Amino acid sequence: MASLAWLLIPLFAAVGAAIWGSWAARDRTAGDISELAGYARFREAMGKDEPSRATADAHSGSDGV
Repeated sequence: MASLAWLLIPLFAAVGAAIWGSWAARDRTAGDISELAGYARFREAMGKDEPSRATADAHSGSDGV
């Protein structure tokens, strides 16, 4: 019975390696496309309603001292 338990250890390791290998080799190109689209939306949103330079300078943190 003890020898059977020692044989199960490499079997579980092989199954785990196969699962990890299939997960590591998955196709991730769809994720990149959605990430790039999200980044483009972020840049577009950050580009809207930019405060004027005078307003940004008037509210700088160094004037509070």
